[in-house]
Amino acid sequence: MRTTIAFLLTVGAWACDSPGAPAVGSPWERTREAPNGGDRAHLAWLEDNYDKSEHMVPMRDGAQLYTIVYTPRFATEPVPIMLFRTPYSIAPYEPDLYRNPLGPTAEFDRAGYAFVFQDVRGKFRSEGEFEVIRPLAPKPKGPTTVDESTDNYDAIEWALANVAGHNGRVGQWGISYPGWQTVMGMVDAHPALAASSPQASPSDMFIGDDWHHNGAFRIMYAFSWLARNARRRDGPTDAREGAFDYGTESGYDFFLAAGSAANIDDLYFHGDVPAWSDFIEHDTYDEYWQRQNALPHLRGIGHPVLNVAGWFDTEDFYGPMSIYRTIEAENPGTENTLAAGPWLHGGWSRMLGDHLGCIEFVDETSVTFQRDVQFPFFEHHLRGAEGWAAHEAFVFETGANVWRTHETWPPAGVEPVSLYLADDRALSFDPPSGPGGSDSYVSDPNNPVPFSAEERTTLGHLWKVEDQRFASARRDVLVYQSEPLAEDLTIAGPILADIFVSTTGTDSDWIVKVIDVQPDDAPDSPFCDVPMGGYQMHLAGEIMRGRFRNSFEHPTAMVSGEVTPIHIDLRDRYHTFKAGHRIMVHVQSSWFPAYDRNPQQFVNTYTASPEDYLVASQTVHRGPNYPSRVTFGVVRD
Repeated sequence: MRTTIAFLLTVGAWACDSPGAPAVGSPWERTREAPNGGDRAHLAWLEDNYDKSEHMVPMRDGAQLYTIVYTPRFATEPVPIMLFRTPYSIAPYEPDLYRNPLGPTAEFDRAGYAFVFQDVRGKFRSEGEFEVIRPLAPKPKGPTTVDESTDNYDAIEWALANVAGHNGRVGQWGISYPGWQTVMGMVDAHPALAASSPQASPSDMFIGDDWHHNGAFRIMYAFSWLARNARRRDGPTDAREGAFDYGTESGYDFFLAAGSAANIDDLYFHGDVPAWSDFIEHDTYDEYWQRQNALPHLRGIGHPVLNVAGWFDTEDFYGPMSIYRTIEAENPGTENTLAAGPWLHGGWSRMLGDHLGCIEFVDETSVTFQRDVQFPFFEHHLRGAEGWAAHEAFVFETGANVWRTHETWPPAGVEPVSLYLADDRALSFDPPSGPGGSDSYVSDPNNPVPFSAEERTTLGHLWKVEDQRFASARRDVLVYQSEPLAEDLTIAGPILADIFVSTTGTDSDWIVKVIDVQPDDAPDSPFCDVPMGGYQMHLAGEIMRGRFRNSFEHPTAMVSGEVTPIHIDLRDRYHTFKAGHRIMVHVQSSWFPAYDRNPQQFVNTYTASPEDYLVASQTVHRGPNYPSRVTFGVVRD
């Protein structure tokens, strides 16, 4: 029996009159009506209704962090404080220029919150040294020991003493790195922290977030992020590094010519990006990476948490899902909500339409989330407003294109169902029988499979729903496809791949992708010029670096010619494969330059020389003895 219910969307349920009016019962008054739309109008309204002040806020070790405070001018009752800490700059720094909006959305501004923005330690106008994903200091901490948890605590303590007219309740939010700052604020949290919303926060940078997935280095993204955000500095500054000039439109050619990751410093960074050198030095899941892992610290969290994830987030999807699950396991009784929708990285704050690339979702999902989930969550916990229903999960079901609520995630009652790799490149729901077989391809690291058909220098976002026909046409990609589905098939929760492989090398990457294939007569999309008949929508995909198949801490070589099981968690999805669609599975050994090239022999991938990159013959085995398969959690009606 399916346990989902439709997520009914009602504006009135959240005690709002209209986008241009305050929350019902709010003490917030204005000198003129808030605008009903338009950034310029809202900015003018902010200038009329908020005061801005700048401060150097001392931390417990004496370092001063630059902080901007915006306070409502006409509040008649105490108001909540919203805290936002970031390495990306809290500009504008000029006294008479304002951020727009101040809060996660303009509704927070109109409701009259006070806002505290802070440049984190070592960034922009703040003092101190910046460390990428600074690990938490070991306990017991001394009185002047600092990390991002203590800096969050000290920022709240200062705000309570220096922001006028507050009600004693603090909320914190942030997306991506500011989302990680929000997680750090939840660790040994200040007593006044009453609600947190970490959004697209990383949790473990070796296992599943920005820099690596299952030990495979995300060279393209790491390069672009570090080049712009992690260079040495001489002192406080207002300036942000400009975008790197690649000298080409093709990231594929750029990173192929650069060779292994160790060459990047000599070619481009010249010692100016310390984190890059750290990455090269720590090529296994050693103490360097383990200390950055946030998950072991998520105990003793007593205030409500709203975790936000995008199904098609290319940077941080593992993070919010693992943070949600860890809080759930370690903090029974704490209100811990998951919101997930069909978004790119941070798309819930900036996707204005009802589609991503060519794929339509019918609902303007970011607006729905902002209006019906995010704002009511903070209004309830920071103000006591009515209208917040604390469901365990607010999740968007792609394919069917509907919002649903659940009281567990994954939903109760899902049934594991396997789809097996079969003869003639087919997929079958029937367990394999007969003698079995195998399929092979040649993987050449000097001609790796591109991650996207688009020519670009940065990772971008749309490749997570991109048409995969460009990859299906390659001889180094195995393609398996089901018959057209006779009825809708809804899946929820993790997608798990178990494949049995062998290689002529001593190491290999193994990538499995799950694809939703549109019928040949599918109507074209109004959002792109790609023919939708036969469109192969990338739904989920993940990589496993073979050396880490048994242990991330202690890698081992693959034995040439030996059949080896590879398990890959493709992460969660909530999706309906519609009747008439086909399910497709790809197996390949490169995904470049989203991930660096595996030399296909057991050498250090970061420092490999050109002669280390060897061609390998890859074989995927199937049949009763080697039941290579993808397993879904199927929602039964």
